[in-house]
Order: sequence, then structure tokens, then C-alpha cells
Amino acid sequence: MQKLQTQGVHHITLTGADRQTSIDFWEGVLGMPFIFDQPNLDNPDEGHLYFDPGDGRLITIFTNENRKAQHDRTPTDPGCVHHIAFNTSRAVWMQAVERLDARGIRHSGPKDRGFMDSIYFKDPLGLLIELATYKFEPPVGCTHADVMIEAHRTRVANGDHHIAEVHLADAIERLVQRRQMTLSEDRGPKDPYR
Repeated sequence: MQKLQTQGVHHITLTGADRQTSIDFWEGVLGMPFIFDQPNLDNPDEGHLYFDPGDGRLITIFTNENRKAQHDRTPTDPGCVHHIAFNTSRAVWMQAVERLDARGIRHSGPKDRGFMDSIYFKDPLGLLIELATYKFEPPVGCTHADVMIEAHRTRVANGDHHIAEVHLADAIERLVQRRQMTLSEDRGPKDPYR
């Protein structure tokens, strides 16, 4: 038996209401370019809209002009999507509260998640959306996941409750030491100020 190895999210498809509500939210609020439009090939009564979330991947929405936006929270039963998180730059994230408030969109306010900062709000159909920004940049040649697993190992070894900035900083230092060669025989910390 062998695995079916994945290489990233290809797309996420959501059931939307009418076409304009989808365009107004995904492009008009979240700034995702509306890049493709065709019928739902499995249901001729629906449209299929495609948006670029910023990384060239796809968020797609099935639309139907007979469906209206319902603002209740989407189900959180087992097997349901709890929320979708989108990466933002730190600069954009720092403006999120002000920009959501300007539109009258209720939100959670800033949430410190240890390795990232988040803010949550619902789309017009009640789906919880998270805007997230990492507190770190991975070293060259590494991914955010590389730093996270290294920080996790440190957190567990220390018996700490959750990942914090110190775990991230130590993880980044270890990754740089493993990936970047040096001419020095001793890479340990030094005090050149004594």
C-alpha cells in the first residue's frame, strides 16, 4: 500500500448564494481577483466563480440566483468546515480592525495565537473567516512548516503549553545552523562586549 502524496491545496469550493454576493465579498472585501467564470459542470442551475486568494491557488464558489444569503453561523458539526484562514501581510493585518469597522462587519478583535496573530469575522453566509499573519519569516530555503515543526519539538521538550515567540526564535536559529555552512569552528553564542 502507498500514500497518495499531496503537494498543497489545489482549490477550495464553497456553496454560495447569488453571484453578486459572492463577487462583492471575495473580491470587494477580501481583494481576491475574480479570475474565471463558468457554469457548474455538475449542476446546470448553478454558476461556478473562481477567485485567486493571493497565492495563485483557487477559491471557487457555486452560485445560484435563487439562493439568498443567510447570516447564521454555518454548521460546526463533525465533518463541517469550522473556518477558513487567509494569510495577510503584517501591514494589512494591522489595518483589519479599522477596515472591518468601517464596513460595519462584526469581528473578534485581535487574537494572539503564539506563532501568529488572528482576527475572525463571518462572511455574508455565516462562514467564519480568519485573517492570519505569522510572527516570523522562515530562513531562506525553509518554509513556515519547517519552523513550526522545529518550534513544536522545542515546546514539547520544554513542557510548555503552546508555541511562543521564544520557540520560534530558537527554531529559526537551529534551522539556519543546519542549512547554512560557516567557516567558524565554534558557532556558539559569544559576548564581544566584555
